[in-house]
Amino acid sequence: MIDHLFHLDFDHQRGLQEQLRESLVSTILGGGFPADEPLPSCRKLSQQLSISRNTVALVYESLLDNGYLVSRPRSGYYLHPDYCGAEFDDAVLRFSLERKQVHCDEPGSERAPDWARRFKMLPSLKHGVLRPSNWPSFTYPFVYGQPIRDLFPLERWREVSRNTLRSERDQCWMHDRFDRDDEMLIEQLRTRVLPKRGIWARADEILVTLGSQNALYLLATLLMSKGVKVAIENPGFRDALSIFDLQGAQVQLQSVDDQGLVVDSRLDDCQYLYVTPGHQVPTGIAMSPVRRDELLRQIRQHDQVLIEDDYDAELNLDNHPLPALKASDSNGRVIYLSSLSKAFSPGLRIGYMVADAELINELRALRRLMYRHPPLNNQRMLAEFLAQGHYDAHLRRFREEHGRRREMLRKAVSEDLSCCRHVGSRGSSAFWLATPEGVDTQKLAWAAAQHSVLIESGAQFFFNQAPPVNFMRLGFHAVDAERIRPGIRKLADVLERL
Repeated sequence: MIDHLFHLDFDHQRGLQEQLRESLVSTILGGGFPADEPLPSCRKLSQQLSISRNTVALVYESLLDNGYLVSRPRSGYYLHPDYCGAEFDDAVLRFSLERKQVHCDEPGSERAPDWARRFKMLPSLKHGVLRPSNWPSFTYPFVYGQPIRDLFPLERWREVSRNTLRSERDQCWMHDRFDRDDEMLIEQLRTRVLPKRGIWARADEILVTLGSQNALYLLATLLMSKGVKVAIENPGFRDALSIFDLQGAQVQLQSVDDQGLVVDSRLDDCQYLYVTPGHQVPTGIAMSPVRRDELLRQIRQHDQVLIEDDYDAELNLDNHPLPALKASDSNGRVIYLSSLSKAFSPGLRIGYMVADAELINELRALRRLMYRHPPLNNQRMLAEFLAQGHYDAHLRRFREEHGRRREMLRKAVSEDLSCCRHVGSRGSSAFWLATPEGVDTQKLAWAAAQHSVLIESGAQFFFNQAPPVNFMRLGFHAVDAERIRPGIRKLADVLERL
C-alpha cells in the first residue's frame, strides 16, 4: 500500500469532498502514485486528514466512476491503466516541463540555476561497461561482475548478524569511529586473507574501502593532478581511466600482449602505473613471471609507483597462480587493491588497500572528509564471518561452481563458436574472445539481444580513437548453468547470420 503523507490546508468556504478530490486528481496526473500499489485505504486517509471515512469513500467512488481508479475486491483502489505506463509518464514529463516554462516566463520570476555553466566536470560522460538496466530479464545474460544466484550463504550471514546484534555483545559498530576501521576486520584481512596472496602487512598499512573503485578514487584524488602521468593498460578498465582523467592526469595508454602489460621506454616518464596482473581486464591474461620481474625493475629504476588491482584474487583457477606483485615489494612502491566482491557479494561493497603506512594515513584522512569510514556493522559482520570460517567454506563451494560453469562455457565455445579465438588464461573469471575479422561485435551484441542473449562488446574496453571491433567478453556467473550451452548455440546462430 502507498504510504504517502497527505496534508491539506482545508478551505472552510469549500466542501471537503471537492478539495480532497482536487488533491487526489492532481497527484494522479502528476504521476505521484505507482501503478502496482493500492492507494491509501479509506480508514488510513481519513485518519491522516481527520475527516470522516464516508467523505473519503465518496471521493474514491467518484474517481472510480470517472475512470481515474479501478477497484479490486479485497485489495483496494488502484490507478486505472490509462494513468500509468510509459506513455502516461511521458505526458507527465511534458506537463511538468510546460509548467516550469510558464513559471519562468512570468514577470519577476526567478529562473532555475543554469547547472551546465556551474559544472566543473561532467562525470556522466565517463561511461562504464555498457549493458541494459534490465539485464536480469534476459534469458542468457553473459555479463560479468554479478554473483551466482542462490549461492550466497544467507543462513550463515543471518547467523553472524544475529550474533553481532545480541544485546550482551559489544555494540562498537554503533559508534562514530571518526576515521578508524573495525580492528577485527583489519586483523582478519591481515592474517587470513592477504597471506593467501603472499602479502604480510601491519595493521597501519591496511585501509578498508567501499570497493576497489573507491580505492582508485581516493588514490587519484590524493596523488594525481594536471601534469601527473599515469600508464594504464589498453584494452583495460575504463572506470580507472575515467577516474584518473577526472583528476586531470595525463594518461599513457600501454598495450597488452600475451604476457601482460608491455614494458618499454614509453613508461619511463610516468609517475604511476596501473595494472591488473593476476588476470588482465578484460582479456584475462595472467602476467608472466618474466614480465613481472621487468615491471618491478622498471618502477625501481625510474622512481615509479605501481597500483596493483587484484580484482579476482579469490577466483584464480590457474594451476599455479603467482603471488601478488605486492608480495615482491620490498620498498613500498606497490599499492595493492582488492575486494571480496567477486566471490562473496558485489553489493556489500567492501574492499581494502595495502600500502606504505605514510600513504595509508593520508588516505584515511581523505576518506574521513568523504564519508569517515565504511559502515561498521558490515565491517564487523564480515570480520565475524571470516573468523568463524564461513567465508573459506563459502569460497570452496563458490570456486567449485565457478570452475564447473567455466568448463561448461569452454566446451560450448569450443564446439559451437569454434570460429572464435579464446584469449587469456584458463583460470580467469571471464572469456575474452576474438571473432573472425570483419565481424563487428557491437552489431552482434544488438542482434543477439533480440534473442535474449546478452554479451559485452569488446570495443568499449579499448581507448583508441579507432578500436578493434571483433572482440567480446562473456561472463558466466549471472546466467543459469543449464542455459550456458543453449545460450552459446543461439549466439552462434546469430553470428552465422550476420
